[in-house]
Amino acid sequence: MSIAILPMSAEFNWDHTTVGLVQSSFFWGYLLTQIAGGIWADRIGGKQVLGFGVVWWSLATMATPIAAKIGLPVLLFVRACMGIGEGVAMPAMNNLLSKWIPLSERSRSLALVYSGMYLGSVTGLAFSPSLIHKFSWPSVFWSFGSLGAFWYLAWQRFASSSPLEDPKISAEEKKLILGNNIKKEPIKEIPWKLLLSKAPVWVLIVCHFCHNWGTFILLTWMPTYYCQVLKFNLMESGLFSVLPWLTMAIAANLGGWIADTLVSKGVSVTNVRKLMQSVGFLGPAFFLSQLSHVTSPFSAVLCMTCSQGFDAFSQSGLYSNHQDIGPRYAGVLLGLSNTAGVLAGVLGTAATGYILQHGSWDDVFKVAVGLYLFGTLIWNLFATGERIFD
Repeated sequence: MSIAILPMSAEFNWDHTTVGLVQSSFFWGYLLTQIAGGIWADRIGGKQVLGFGVVWWSLATMATPIAAKIGLPVLLFVRACMGIGEGVAMPAMNNLLSKWIPLSERSRSLALVYSGMYLGSVTGLAFSPSLIHKFSWPSVFWSFGSLGAFWYLAWQRFASSSPLEDPKISAEEKKLILGNNIKKEPIKEIPWKLLLSKAPVWVLIVCHFCHNWGTFILLTWMPTYYCQVLKFNLMESGLFSVLPWLTMAIAANLGGWIADTLVSKGVSVTNVRKLMQSVGFLGPAFFLSQLSHVTSPFSAVLCMTCSQGFDAFSQSGLYSNHQDIGPRYAGVLLGLSNTAGVLAGVLGTAATGYILQHGSWDDVFKVAVGLYLFGTLIWNLFATGERIFD
């Protein structure tokens, strides 16, 4: 959508505020299923929940061109429906990782899985301009939406919610995974009062908001920034938007390796999480603050790329911490914190359109930098890597 929105806004005569509304409508639905997705995954297993989500959002993706031609309200509804499907994905993935991955491999595995999202952005941004140029903008939604069917067939055949449910796993591997004595079976009740009474849970919620404000602004508005400020054409906007996400895929795995290496050498999990998330906050804050001083398109692209690269270290900080403090409730905890993160996406994406209508890109970046700095302070004061829930 971040690429297709350029020809769509020209065809339908949308202003900045309307573009922001369209971009943010995805997050309306995404917000609704974060906690629900975590509850479902922790109760019935991540396999079924993630499978449902992919099928749902693939159908909504394919329906987007039809909805846009019918009218703006229908488009907003369909984009919100797409968000409903995608909303269960991260809680389900967190649940699956908590069941399958030992502590010593936690950062690397989470970074590897999440880097698939970055590579998906790379693929979408790289191929969308060519598809639009050759077949018009609806082809983007039809082609990528149809891929979900192929994924679902493979997922149903090969995936299992936990080692206990996998008939093909060897006894040695099952012993390795289950050897840390964490209960792997689905939970029956969510202890909401207990979860919400702990400061580290609220730290995750607040810092996820601070992190996602900047991340989602770049995700949704970067091609527009390249097109309007740097004067790139549609093809150039798509290709240069690839670089930050490709850098994130590489940096996330580098950060995961560094974090697991530090843990294996005896550094406390708390200190490792604080270090990695500090890099994930302060790096983007520095490079976004430089955008108001750059004088060339190359420098601007470099700042964007470095900002997103350092942002990826959050996979070994904030995003790994749910499994640290409560492995059995990893899906619910991720759902809770990512609800705040999605709220940041809704507000940040829509607010960016409003700010650009009345201000400048410098104002957009200043808000993101301020939240990054606030998140750094809160994280280092109150976060922990120790398990606080059974």
